[in-house]
Amino acid sequence: MTKPEIDRRAFLIAGAAAAASACGWDGGKTLRPVLGLASGFNDWVSARLFSSSRMAPKFDPGRRTSSFPSYFISPMTPELPNPSAWRLEVGGLVQTPLALSLDDIKALGRVSYTVQHHCVEGWSAIATWAGTPLRALAERVGVRPEARYVQFDSFDEDYYNGWDLKSAMHPETILAFGFNDRDLMPDHGAPLRLYAPHKLGYKLTKYLTRVTFTDQKPGGYWEDQGYPWFGGL
Repeated sequence: MTKPEIDRRAFLIAGAAAAASACGWDGGKTLRPVLGLASGFNDWVSARLFSSSRMAPKFDPGRRTSSFPSYFISPMTPELPNPSAWRLEVGGLVQTPLALSLDDIKALGRVSYTVQHHCVEGWSAIATWAGTPLRALAERVGVRPEARYVQFDSFDEDYYNGWDLKSAMHPETILAFGFNDRDLMPDHGAPLRLYAPHKLGYKLTKYLTRVTFTDQKPGGYWEDQGYPWFGGL
């Protein structure tokens, strides 16, 4: 990884972390506009530094981190009572809305990479992810030209995220079903989660239930509380 790459990532992570930590303290109505400005500036910088042709640095699987913290907002690890009945609903501004099983999604293609994950809380970890490129799903349903954003919903309480379409269509944005050479487990978002090495961890929705292409900018569980919306690296 080159020094400019390290500096760019460090700057974006620091900016997002500063906004996030500030938003963790309820400063009241007087402080909220200031936090909103800080978050907006971080989004502005992140969006302009983002490139759909820039790929994340890759690592040898031998460098994988021994510990990779899990995260969810439910009181207990979210698990489906009947995993075989799970379907991913795909709709919104598309030509062909679909409800897809995990096997249907896997049939759309598979990529795998070993990359470094970055959390807004300051920690990072290296892991291997396997999944279907989101843009393969977009091609399957036929995203309409007026779509500009994507909303990702989950069964982890009311957790959700919104992304811009350009970030979502990055070749490394995947619907992940594999983690470190095994099927994705409940502690990391089974049966399917969003993953991309160019986004901070809170943007990577786990326990997916629905993908909606839209012309309206979605919010997000943490973004609605003041965290940077773009959340890029």
